[in-house]
Amino acid sequence: MFEAWSRAVLSVAVLLLTGCAGGAKLIQESDQGGVVVYPFKGDQGSMLSPFRKEAFELMKNKCGGRYSIVREGETKGRARVAAHIEGAQEIVQERRWGIEFQCQ
Repeated sequence: MFEAWSRAVLSVAVLLLTGCAGGAKLIQESDQGGVVVYPFKGDQGSMLSPFRKEAFELMKNKCGGRYSIVREGETKGRARVAAHIEGAQEIVQERRWGIEFQCQ
């Protein structure tokens, strides 16, 4: 019984950790701007990712409104473990898009 309980707790912990991993993040910042990254799916593309809007909100909030994009493109992705069903795990390769911006 203890083993089944500990497996269930571990599965929930993995799901919570992988669920919190997504979204746009400000990974580098200065007084003049920074870099925002967000995950995207290859078949969907970076421009249609639901996290792109979140990235623009982060830039807007950082700059107090106005900003300009210096450059953007695919950046280093990451691999994460996804547990869909107890005992079944898969490694998911996550692609990321980066946007470097300057406040105006």
